Amino acid sequence: MSPRPPAVRAGLDVEACLAEAAIGPGASALVAGMDEVGRGALAGPVTVGVCAARVPALGVVPAVRDSKALTDRRRRALAPEIEAWAAGVVLGEASPAEIDRLGITRALALAGCRAWAGLVAALGEEPVALILDGSDDWLRHARGGGMDDVVTGPVPPAPHMMVKAEDRCATVAAASIAAKVGRDDAMIALSAAHPAYGWAGNKGYGAAAHRSALVELGATEHHRRSWNLGLPGTGAEPDVLF
Repeated sequence: MSPRPPAVRAGLDVEACLAEAAIGPGASALVAGMDEVGRGALAGPVTVGVCAARVPALGVVPAVRDSKALTDRRRRALAPEIEAWAAGVVLGEASPAEIDRLGITRALALAGCRAWAGLVAALGEEPVALILDGSDDWLRHARGGGMDDVVTGPVPPAPHMMVKAEDRCATVAAASIAAKVGRDDAMIALSAAHPAYGWAGNKGYGAAAHRSALVELGATEHHRRSWNLGLPGTGAEPDVLF
């Protein structure tokens, strides 16, 4: 039997390169990573996490990786390590009502702006660079000025986009873990008042038990009512492309 390949562990090499490009070699700088969770759920908020670290690194980087590759127990064990190591970790949310009104990508931008504004306020300075996981720069909706009525505080800069950034960038991996734990806890709390939908287990995604409860009981205020919930009068998941 061939040996199992080593687990992927994210580091700060990408963050260090971005800091050097921004301010020159050898200087200390804050770099942030951002990721989202809850984009495809039928209920609950969409949550964006942002984590800032100072490079060159201070202290040992926690053994972070893509949150989806970790068990719930491991994510929760890493959460306090991330808080102790990072310069700052902040979450931002957009509610189901905001998702229905804005569309999912603009709601992501709103949540990302809330997270960024909270991070800058906590740090007292803006990171010199931001890494965003994936290939879709949903933060563009905030930079374009089309969300001035809902965005307050500093707007995130144009990010450095990277597919599977959680596998290489410790800030992004840490942000994904923080966002996942935070949103899971929010759905567990909501499940106490709405146990039939099984949110403590399915976290608002379209599991069979969740969809069955929707048919039997209808939608709650925590459901994304403009999405395809399998009920009369609900539509396809919207998106705003401007």
